[in-house]
Amino acid sequence: MSKMKQLGIAGLSIVVSLLIAHPVLAAGIEATKTPTGFMAVLTIIPLIIVLTLLFLKVDMIIAGLAGGVVAMIIGGVSLADANTQLLEAVPSMLSITVPIINSAVAMAVFKSGGYTAALTLAKRGTKGKVEYVSAFIVILLAAATYMSGIGGGSAMVIAPLAFAAVGAVPELIAAMSLAAAVSFTTSPASLESSIVSKLGEFPVAEYVAAMRPFWLFFLVLAIGLAFWGTKRRNLGFKEEENSEYDSFTNGQLFKMTIPAIFLLFAVIFGPLVNQLTGITIFTPMVYMIVTLALIFFCTKFNMNQSVEAMIDGSTYILTRLFQVGIFLAFINVIAQTGTFAVIAGVAKAAPSAIVVPVAVLTGILIGIPAGAYVGSVLTLVLPVAVSLGFSPLALGFVTIGVGLGSQMSFVNITMQALSSGFQTPILDIVKGNIKWISMASVILLIISLIFG
Repeated sequence: MSKMKQLGIAGLSIVVSLLIAHPVLAAGIEATKTPTGFMAVLTIIPLIIVLTLLFLKVDMIIAGLAGGVVAMIIGGVSLADANTQLLEAVPSMLSITVPIINSAVAMAVFKSGGYTAALTLAKRGTKGKVEYVSAFIVILLAAATYMSGIGGGSAMVIAPLAFAAVGAVPELIAAMSLAAAVSFTTSPASLESSIVSKLGEFPVAEYVAAMRPFWLFFLVLAIGLAFWGTKRRNLGFKEEENSEYDSFTNGQLFKMTIPAIFLLFAVIFGPLVNQLTGITIFTPMVYMIVTLALIFFCTKFNMNQSVEAMIDGSTYILTRLFQVGIFLAFINVIAQTGTFAVIAGVAKAAPSAIVVPVAVLTGILIGIPAGAYVGSVLTLVLPVAVSLGFSPLALGFVTIGVGLGSQMSFVNITMQALSSGFQTPILDIVKGNIKWISMASVILLIISLIFG
């Protein structure tokens, strides 16, 4: 009985948030006639069903299917129309080639040991000043996530290394969460950026360029938090078993980091170099080939292993894009009933000055219970924002908001990776993050009010 009451309260809160404070819409969904009266309320039901099931940790495709079927009944959407949406949505998501290439190549760098070598070098270079290593760990995680677009995958590799070097420092963990969130939501290689680009109908590069200053701003905050939190605890390096990297010279370790350094430069500064020189030098094909060659020449991987690592590394983003494509098809079916047009009409009544911050706040709040499905949450909230004419920058603030909310979620992959890597219960990770991620969320709300 108590569970039914909780579900009822959750459903009611969702209705209120959707009808009052939901100024976020998705993009790429064609305009439909706005329902009125009782029909307007009825069209919201499929979206409520989807959100409720996501909150209850039901798989996104099942949640989308449930909401889509109800929408078909309410709106009279035919099976042929639903099938058309599916056949259009899946290839649309899988056609986002650059993020797929970036993610796959970055995972090859991961597997070749480039990041482990970089951390070993940092430990030697700081000569016992563990706070500097903490700061470097955050930079390393942010760079890896930004290049690969996968926060959970980056954390799975780097968190155990951080625990071995520094230990489970709450501020370091929170800083890594913050860095991961702002990195995968603004990365040129991430699923989230791909969704924003597809729904907003603008290039990924335009979105990434608009968000880069804010990514760097929050990254600086995360680095500062890790440095301060570790220093104030007056920690030293943890004792650890010797690894194969301990026997390497600094020159050998630096050589192993060259592929990571090149890829990071190509992804972040490549477009700028192309623009300044007037020559298209850094393209996905070029830096993919060069990075694989560097892995071959600078690490113990042979050429076959380098290529295999890249192909294996593409699995994560390809499967997620396929999954989100199916989910997006169901959301498009829901959109055909006029759901998002109704929400947009309500949102337009809010003062224009606070529309973007309210949208960001909605993203944060939804991201907490549905943190395992950041991509699917974006397909729910961004259509409203797009229909309200949000700029790429404003859409980016909403996207970061969802990312920050996910870092206070028990079901988020990055959080699970941090819990495993730092050998700390997920409850303690969440508790430690709430204070710092909430402060970052407030800062984001202020920024969205000023720049949104």
